Amino acid sequence: MSDNVGQIGDNPRGLANYYDTLLRDAFGNYRDLLRDVTLHPIMGVYLSHLRNEKSGPGRFPDENYAREVMQLFSIGLYELRPDGTLRLDGTGQPIPTYTNDDITEFAKIFTGLSFASPDGDFHQGREVWTEPMRMYPDYHEPGAKRLLRGRYVPPGQTGMQDVEDALDCLFEHPNVGPFVA
Repeated sequence: MSDNVGQIGDNPRGLANYYDTLLRDAFGNYRDLLRDVTLHPIMGVYLSHLRNEKSGPGRFPDENYAREVMQLFSIGLYELRPDGTLRLDGTGQPIPTYTNDDITEFAKIFTGLSFASPDGDFHQGREVWTEPMRMYPDYHEPGAKRLLRGRYVPPGQTGMQDVEDALDCLFEHPNVGPFVA
């Protein structure tokens, strides 16, 4: 459970807006829902990727959202067949959809996001709960990032391009259909 539940529970306007986001996207494209949930400040606080900073001396990106977006929101823990049954390896064991190294790489993707504050301050800006988080390039992990199934985020693109590429990678994974259904 998030350490920030009180901050969320004490924020009825943000919670209502998050609910409206879910309602708006409920019968639309799942990729849109995945993006809107990823960028919502309520989710950013709950799964600790709001104000998640790039690596630095003694600091590594928070891995909470990276893990949960794969485990709970998109591909699940194990590979599935289209009918939802587990795919097994040669020894009869379920095949993992991702590794701890994948979580570490995806955590780099979800850095640099904070409130869409009009004052543009990553750390202390005004908390705007009814708009998607915005990217603060100075706090986003630069460079190439390895995604799933042989895909990469190339170096030199914007932080939001990194986020979009990572969400595309998850959305296009063959596990999404059977896992979400």
